[in-house]
Amino acid sequence: MSLDSVVKSINNTNGKFAEQAQQRLDSLTKPQGSMGRLEDFAKQLVAITENTMPELDKKVIFTFAGDHGVADEGVSAFPKEVTPQMVLNFVHGGAGINVLARHSGSDVVVVDIGVDYDFGDLKKDGFVSRKIVSGTKNIRKGPAMTREEAEKCIQVGIDLADEYAKKGYKIFGTGEMGIANTTPTSVITSVVTGKSVEEITGRGTGINDEALQNKVQVIKDIIAVNKPDPADPIDMLAKVGGAEIAGIAGLVLGAAANKVPVVIDGFISTAGALIAFLIEPKTRDYMFAAHMSQEIGHRSLLEMMNLRPILDLDMRLGEGTGAALAISVIEAGLKVYKEMATFAEAAVSEQH
Repeated sequence: MSLDSVVKSINNTNGKFAEQAQQRLDSLTKPQGSMGRLEDFAKQLVAITENTMPELDKKVIFTFAGDHGVADEGVSAFPKEVTPQMVLNFVHGGAGINVLARHSGSDVVVVDIGVDYDFGDLKKDGFVSRKIVSGTKNIRKGPAMTREEAEKCIQVGIDLADEYAKKGYKIFGTGEMGIANTTPTSVITSVVTGKSVEEITGRGTGINDEALQNKVQVIKDIIAVNKPDPADPIDMLAKVGGAEIAGIAGLVLGAAANKVPVVIDGFISTAGALIAFLIEPKTRDYMFAAHMSQEIGHRSLLEMMNLRPILDLDMRLGEGTGAALAISVIEAGLKVYKEMATFAEAAVSEQH
């Protein structure tokens, strides 16, 4: 589906299914509401899928990878060679996301959407080559990419959502890898929220105080040079975004169009989700916010969409690691909803 047709096909979730889920939750052998947010997760799943007994038997986390020309400005503690090296680590199952995805029973799909490296004819389960750019340009000097390239990156995410929904996957998680990608994310955060660069810029991969001061100045320069338009999310992506951020935006749009729940990872993933939300606010109904990142700008993005994170574990790795953990918690909520006996089934007296 094209971007326009996807946007037109997205509706708010169905309140009737949420009501039916609530009725079942209130009939289970527990005081009403006593399982807290686990009940909310189950109810949201029922409303999204329009199925009173949904399944989460096939789960997948998409880790979008892309490079950033702004890495040349010393905004990261790691060199940009780490992006392709980590892609290969993902593919071989050795990264944090692989460990936590195995824990949650999720598949990992690594998407080369913008890595400045030729992976040749790498044929490995879980690796998908959808390269639109070989790294974005240095946004301190001009736009990251053309508007057409940004739209193509969004389309990659939409196409993956369509493809994996057809394959029977019932829940998606978002993740990313790209050295220096907290810089474009901080730019988007400042522009959209109107908050100062200092307020929303964190240490990313763990830079020192001097590098943080440099990063703040670089971000201010990026905004002055590119003048991204907060009223035009695709303009923002083209001028200052990353290929992986755009891919995540497309995945969220595609998930909503396919009525598939999507679990948003940390700071960078949430920037992608915000772009989707700005394109079509109804996408919010289909999102779960996995966790609160240690990156200081993350809270502002979640607040803009009125999303409450499931976990708060001081994590800031990205890759989809928070999404993998949150999927386990969401699944626990669904199991409570489906497997707990009702008062009638257990012959337990209800409250007066």
